[in-house]
Amino acid sequence: MNTVVEPFQAKKKVSIYEPDQAGLIYPEIPEFKDHASHRQYLKERLVAACRAFAIEGFDYGFAGHLTVRDPEHPHLYWTNPMAVHFNQVKVSNLILADHEGKVVEGKHAINRAGFVLHAAVHEMHPDIIAMCHAHTVYGTAFSSLGKKLDPITQDTAAFFEDHVVIGEESGKVAVEVTAGHKVASAFKGVKAAIHQNHGLLTASRHSIDAAAFWFIALERCCKQQLAIEASGSKPILLKPEVARYSREHVGSEYIGWLHFQPIWGFLQENQPDMFD
Repeated sequence: MNTVVEPFQAKKKVSIYEPDQAGLIYPEIPEFKDHASHRQYLKERLVAACRAFAIEGFDYGFAGHLTVRDPEHPHLYWTNPMAVHFNQVKVSNLILADHEGKVVEGKHAINRAGFVLHAAVHEMHPDIIAMCHAHTVYGTAFSSLGKKLDPITQDTAAFFEDHVVIGEESGKVAVEVTAGHKVASAFKGVKAAIHQNHGLLTASRHSIDAAAFWFIALERCCKQQLAIEASGSKPILLKPEVARYSREHVGSEYIGWLHFQPIWGFLQENQPDMFD
């Protein structure tokens, strides 16, 4: 019998962004009575994440993979269809695949590179609910430097001691299972990775919402650091203890989920076709 891996299992920490606001409108993490309603929720959020990537301009041909683990069958994951633009992803064209790359549900093919990396991460880390990867301008450029982000802002502090650089097999198209295993091994205890000469990857043990927002944030941080380095000026770095404090308050899984809610609200109102 398969063990059910429930999303949102990460305990929500008390945050400076969540004071006592009884009686006021505030995003709440949902609860589900059955797998069907839970699955529908996850599929809708996965589509929203794809649409958000389209808005951010993260598309690059057919490259880019977003996945979320099925709540009833944790050895299966939902992902965007092969060769379909992020802006055209809908609930109806999502595909369900297993760790071997076999499409269990859906009409579209699966991207081999997406399967190799994502399936390996999901299989090695049963606690990881969702994962995102796309070939972005700034993240890909920054990945060629083969280094971590510096704690230069509160934004980058969200990733302080919570991201890694993967240098091995860098630049090589990931179609071999061994390459996926090396990437998966790097995701122990962190939410993000910079794959040298390839690009950015994020993972969440909480939700597809958090994985998607942290990817957007990571790309933004790479852009910030490249801009600073291009200026020729030396930035003032946050002290480690300050960066850690900021990470605890602005870099948690819950905060990532919360950051995605305005995006969800915008898409829900302006792109209702995503529910088709």
